[in-house]
Amino acid sequence: MFLDQVTIYVKSGDGGAGCMSFRREAHVPKGGPDGGDGGDGGSVYLVADAGLSSLVDYRFKHHFKAERGIHGKGSKMDGARGADLLLPVPVGTVVYELDSDEVLGDLVRDGQKLLVAPGGYGGRGNPHFTTSVKRAPAFAELGEPGHERSLRLELKLLADIALVGMPSVGKSSLIARISAARPKIADYPFTTLIPNLGVVKVGDRSFVCADVPGLIEGAHEGKGLGHAFLRHIERSAAIMHIVDLSGGFEGRDPVEDFQIIEHELAQHADELTRRPRIVVGNKLDTEGAPERSAALKAHAQSLDLPYFALSALTGAGLDVLLRYSAELVYELRREAAALQEALHGEADFEVRYVHLNRRGRAAPEFRVENKGGGVYRVTGEAIERMVVQTEWDNEEAVLWLQGRLVRAGVETALVDAGARDGDTVRILDREFEFEVGISGDE
Repeated sequence: MFLDQVTIYVKSGDGGAGCMSFRREAHVPKGGPDGGDGGDGGSVYLVADAGLSSLVDYRFKHHFKAERGIHGKGSKMDGARGADLLLPVPVGTVVYELDSDEVLGDLVRDGQKLLVAPGGYGGRGNPHFTTSVKRAPAFAELGEPGHERSLRLELKLLADIALVGMPSVGKSSLIARISAARPKIADYPFTTLIPNLGVVKVGDRSFVCADVPGLIEGAHEGKGLGHAFLRHIERSAAIMHIVDLSGGFEGRDPVEDFQIIEHELAQHADELTRRPRIVVGNKLDTEGAPERSAALKAHAQSLDLPYFALSALTGAGLDVLLRYSAELVYELRREAAALQEALHGEADFEVRYVHLNRRGRAAPEFRVENKGGGVYRVTGEAIERMVVQTEWDNEEAVLWLQGRLVRAGVETALVDAGARDGDTVRILDREFEFEVGISGDE
């Protein structure tokens, strides 16, 4: 079964909690802190797999979660890291954030990885919180919660040449004739309901063709199969426009059919009209085809487009078309490789999408809002995660958090926003009484 669009939910593993522990050994009456760190949670990656041709594996299962990190233990025993979760997807998959529709990544090479949910950091054990005046901190840090998000996966086929045209013009017959693809073929419109890929060999060269289901007038607005398949044309290096020379079921005009499809491609994405295009008149073996072919050839030449007339049924004219197509694809690949080298050099093989502030980076971003009535709300992912990682039933841990907020600049921002001692500060579902000058180092 072919499936080219799915929605999934992913969650990385929670970080393990740090351990609050002290050395307990004979003849060591005042052993120091020795709690181990919690292990990081596993991350979630999408991995491009050339062996897949559809997103059907995600048709019924939509929720995926990586392993959590193990909690730290005494004697400075750190917890193990949770295993990463690798989700295979076909090459050509575009990944979107579901809510914002932001593109997170585009997986176009076999083995390429996209980090979509980094694992939560493990909490630190109590040895990390010793200071010159606090030699025995009686608290540790909770693990950072895993990151979660809903994604839309959209497959856009990767092909050198896309075959486009009206329904029943012979695209499926052509791809079946020139490759090992075996699409369903019948003499009624919309026989092809899914795109078909075929590898075409010409001498020592080969290229990939995509048989895109038939388009009709208004396809860019969703009519017929419309939007469902126009996107599969976007990645193709060239477009082969197949036109029916037989007159079709209603004595259609080949030039008019060609113009309709050209208009639909332009309306979907204007850039498609600038792609290398080949005009192919099919069904040359039918009555009246030579006259229609002459008119279509003249129109193609007026647009400076190459034209070939053939019969997918008998094979007449195929060799010339295939040789031209193979040479065109070879040249386009050379140009693309040269452009890639000039602009970027060798592309980074792993795509990383991480918009979160991580430990050791610059001061976290946050926002302070004056809600009125002496109430202030602080928002910001890194700040909120500090709050989540705090043990609220441990007074030392809360005091340490207050010190972290001061060092992050939250106190200064609150004062600038008008906060005074005794005002209420809210972060997530927690409330604090604002007091200038609190430090968790004391």
